[in-house]
Amino acid sequence: MANRKPSTPDPITGRLGDDERELAWRRLGEETFDVVVIGGGVVGVGTALDAATRGLRVALVEARDLASGTSSRSSKLFHGGLRYLEQLEFGLVREALRERELMLTRLAPHLVKPVSFLYPLAHRVWERPYTAAGLFLYDTMGGARSVPGQKHLTRAGALRMVPALKRNALVGGIRYFDAQADDARHTMTVARTAAHYGAVVRTSTQVVDFVREADRVSGVRVRDSEDGRETTVQANAVINCTGVWTDELQRLSGSRGRFRVRASKGVHIVVPRDRIVSESGLILRTTKSVLFVIPWRNHWIVGTTDTDWNLDLAHPAATKRDIDYILEQVNSVLATPLTTADIEGVYAGLRPLLAGESESTSKLSREHAVARVSPGLVAIAGGKYTTYRVMAADAVDAAAPDLPGRLRPSITDQVPLLGADGYHALVNQADQLAARHGLHPYRVRHLLDRYGSLVHEVLGLADGHPEWLKPLAGAPDYLAVEAVYAASHEGALHVEDTLARRTRISIEYPHRGVDCAKQVAELMAEVLGWDDARVAREVEVYNARVEAERDSQSQPDDQAADARRSAAPEARPEIMEPVS
Repeated sequence: MANRKPSTPDPITGRLGDDERELAWRRLGEETFDVVVIGGGVVGVGTALDAATRGLRVALVEARDLASGTSSRSSKLFHGGLRYLEQLEFGLVREALRERELMLTRLAPHLVKPVSFLYPLAHRVWERPYTAAGLFLYDTMGGARSVPGQKHLTRAGALRMVPALKRNALVGGIRYFDAQADDARHTMTVARTAAHYGAVVRTSTQVVDFVREADRVSGVRVRDSEDGRETTVQANAVINCTGVWTDELQRLSGSRGRFRVRASKGVHIVVPRDRIVSESGLILRTTKSVLFVIPWRNHWIVGTTDTDWNLDLAHPAATKRDIDYILEQVNSVLATPLTTADIEGVYAGLRPLLAGESESTSKLSREHAVARVSPGLVAIAGGKYTTYRVMAADAVDAAAPDLPGRLRPSITDQVPLLGADGYHALVNQADQLAARHGLHPYRVRHLLDRYGSLVHEVLGLADGHPEWLKPLAGAPDYLAVEAVYAASHEGALHVEDTLARRTRISIEYPHRGVDCAKQVAELMAEVLGWDDARVAREVEVYNARVEAERDSQSQPDDQAADARRSAAPEARPEIMEPVS
């Protein structure tokens, strides 16, 4: 195995490598921070970025991996929430559409892209004007528009756009646009951007207790989930951004919560692109909610479900019932039905919903709540992925009474994420960049949509290692160098981190990553200094995870599926669950 490459901490590119990790541990124990953020989901990393760009001293800790919970398991859309118009949530829709516009144009054009949807009309006379009025609001509420407006189609026109539909499933259609992103990569990029602006970002770092001075929270006790070390982090304010774990952390803090969070399970299936012949995504009404068929590179993502979940928060499990429900709903409009044999990937995530009086999770509030639950402690929950930046600003504002001096206003609407600057020019130069590295221009464009202008950094790692510019065995959409870069710059500490979140191999291939786990482990070992025994353990743990997930997806109910999924070993050997 090659010798481990030396590196030095490099805040210029927000690198989250091994050396940065050790430096971060020392800083956590030695410095006093203005703000400590708990949680490495999109709201947590967004809060760290917001606070850092206001000039605050910031630390962020995450017990597992960046986006390891809800923020890697969404529908992968930046959208206003068309169905919220029917619930008269105009403020929520307007706010989300403004955020969509910012992402597409200024903050993350390399990561967030327009995506087309067809809304099939099933009823004559009344449905077209009713839906058109809602879509007109949708098109105009977000201000300046970077996506095309709605387009009306006859039944023949809609079937030309989506030949996969049954002829009797619609009388016409309306096409509209939203935006999509790889949620896990976006969250990780926000975290790296926060590090770039000075935040200490450390994963596999679990909060196991709160520190108090008199009547106020003055910091947290953290434990390294890899080796069990513990240290105390001092802070003027602690912000709880743990999503579905909000109540658990609230109990640990000893403070009385101001709101309750309910976990709603959403399941998606991933099928090959050729199984549904269509030029556009679909949005379908169901009796309970809506169902999306979302273009995803060479695949379609179909989902989602919306059911209560009261079991293991870290590893929500999809059941056979969940998968059958999705197939039943989508097959009601498809001329050639999907079968379980068509499914290449399945994932389940938990939405942190603010608990209400309704027993139906689809009717619980998608708006967020923020509260200063005690001196020195702020909690935020609810909301939706699209509005993470607004939530982050509200969380930092709520901490103002605990911070020294005057708090500057949020400026993250003016702070592009790493990789955004120069992205459009590089798209125009893709052919030259491809020729320079001996790659196909299509490959370079794919890399640009994952890394933006950081693509030079990625490809530069392969200098002296031309074999790293070859595709991964069993996952030809990804280059070997991407696994190296995940470990050297993006904070990936385990094979699972790379296969499930830095890439999406775990949901995009029928083998779900098993066929390339050993190669990925060996590539990561080049950076992280693993020996052969550690490589073997990483592969074993990952394969056990995949086996457990497959097993859970054949179970009839949540309890049985949870038991099978929870039996798999943890990648992080010192994680404590639960902590309260």
